[in-house]
Parts: sequence; C-alpha cells; structure tokens
Amino acid sequence: MEFHIWLTMLIASIIISVSPGAGAIATMDSGLNYGFKRSYATIFGLQIGLLAQILIVAVGLGGILATSETLYEIIKWIGVIYLVYLGVMKFRDSNSVFKNSKTKRDFNFKRSFLQATLINLTNPKATVFLIAFMPQFLDINRPKLTQITIICLTLLVVDIFVMSGYSSLAQVMKRWINNPKIVRTQNQITGVLLIIVAFFLAQNATQK
Repeated sequence: MEFHIWLTMLIASIIISVSPGAGAIATMDSGLNYGFKRSYATIFGLQIGLLAQILIVAVGLGGILATSETLYEIIKWIGVIYLVYLGVMKFRDSNSVFKNSKTKRDFNFKRSFLQATLINLTNPKATVFLIAFMPQFLDINRPKLTQITIICLTLLVVDIFVMSGYSSLAQVMKRWINNPKIVRTQNQITGVLLIIVAFFLAQNATQK
C-alpha cells in the first residue's frame, strides 16, 4: 500500500471515528459511570466487534474479487458515492446523540465488554460503511492479506485512541454533544471532510 493511500485512509478513519455514534456514547457512558481505566472494558469490546465486522467484510470482498474484477470496481465506485451521501447526510444532521445514562450499576468487566462487542458487531451501518470503505484502499495487484492487515490495524488503533479521548473527557464531551449548535457545526465539518475524501478516492480510482 502506497503511503499517500494509507494517509488518505488514516484521515478518513479519524473523521469517522471522531464523529459521535453508538461507540462514542457507550464509551462516554462507561467513563462517566466507572472511570477512565474501567472504560477500557467497553473500548476493547468495541474493537472486537469492529474486528469481526472487518473480517466478515474482507472475506466477502475477497470472494467478489475472485469472481469478477469488474464487479469489484463497480463496488468501489458505489463506495465513493456512498461516502458522498454519508457526507451530505452528516452535513444536514443537527441532532444531539447522547442520551442520559441509565441508573448506575456496579462495574462488571464481562458485561461491559460483551455489550460493547455487540454494539459494533450488530451495527448494520458499520457493515455498509466498511463495504464502501475497504475497497477504496485495496490494490488488486498486491497481496491482499498484507493490505487488509494494514487497514484493520489502522482502523482499530485510531478507534482506540479516539474512544480513549471520549472516555477521558466524558463529562465535557457529554455537554458538547448535547449542544445543538456545536453538534451542527461538528457534523457540517465532518460532512465536508467526508466529501473531500470521496473526491480524492474517486480521483485515485480514475487513475487506475
């Protein structure tokens, strides 16, 4: 994988991970209720769920690539269009996403870990995003396993750092995400950045 391709992937990964979602909410809730250190039960659970999603999508894409390179290219372009759509929808979204924490319960590592794993594992939006995301950075002429490993590690490491940030700043982030003006601005920035990333990916796809 060429460095500029990886750098584009890194930027896209950060944009998506920072954008508030179910994982961020779960992490902040855990940080608020149980503290920063114990929130890692949730953070690592999220990564296991994400890893499972990545592997499932990678196997599926590998099967498609083995069947037809043309179909794989079509999926790449559909992915670019989806990223633009995601950017537009994010730009228009102004809703606060943080819900009030449930009644505090005693910390249970296994429960927190499994709940977080299921959040990412059963999230259909994550599946659709990965199907759109991964083909953009896979070169069909290079070893697939190495590239998938790089993509996987990049996504996981970025998400661990971002979720750690959400947990450590849980109280501040909770107020921030509940402020409609701040949420609207953050979503607009995220939407524009996603569209820019899609533009560069489209250029890369055209050059191949």
